[in-house]
Amino acid sequence: MHKSFIIAALLIAATGAYAETPRDFLTRFEKEAGAAASAERGARFFTAKQGGEWSCASCHTDKPTQAGRHAKTDKPITALAPAANAERFTDAAKVDKWFRRNCNDTLNRVCTPQEKADVTAWLLSLK
Repeated sequence: MHKSFIIAALLIAATGAYAETPRDFLTRFEKEAGAAASAERGARFFTAKQGGEWSCASCHTDKPTQAGRHAKTDKPITALAPAANAERFTDAAKVDKWFRRNCNDTLNRVCTPQEKADVTAWLLSLK
């Protein structure tokens, strides 16, 4: 029994097939940034128009504990804040994909680790 548990744990670790927590992402982004996150900075970043057209709030609303809609396609988007949607920030592939895609859409570049850390810290502060 003990041996099978170790093998299962190694397989999960090798494939990345385990759920992460939102705090795990915050820790990762802070480590990559080399600095602590600021929820206040994250809130400002989230609601600021980037490049004059879109902000994160354009689709996710300025209250990411509520559902939003894609600004261009009008497709519904579930709440972004982990307190309102337990599935958010639990899958590294999804988190990386959506940060990459959404940052490119709003900033025309990738987000920095500090920006990711700040936004994640703010989202985690929401109840």
